[in-house]
Amino acid sequence: MGEITMHARDMHRLLADATLPDGASYQQAFATLAVSHRGRPAAEIVPLLRTAADAALLGFTSADLAEQAEAISTGARYELRIRVTGA
Repeated sequence: MGEITMHARDMHRLLADATLPDGASYQQAFATLAVSHRGRPAAEIVPLLRTAADAALLGFTSADLAEQAEAISTGARYELRIRVTGA
C-alpha cells in the first residue's frame, strides 16, 4: 500500500473529478494503464506511471511507482492511503 500527503485543493490532480473541465487525473491514467498493460512487465509500466505522476505534479517515490506497476502488471488490487492537509 502506498501513501501520499497532499493539500485538499490539489485533490483533483489525484482523483477523477467529472466537474472539472479537463477531467484528467492520475486516477484516470492509472485506470487506463491497468486495463491496457495488465500482464506486461512492471519495468515497462513504471515510466508511464512516472509521466502521469509528473503531469499531475504528484511526488510518488520510485518505490511507490514500482509497487503500482507491479499491481497493474499482475492485476492485483492496489491501495493508496491519502493524507489530506489544509481546508
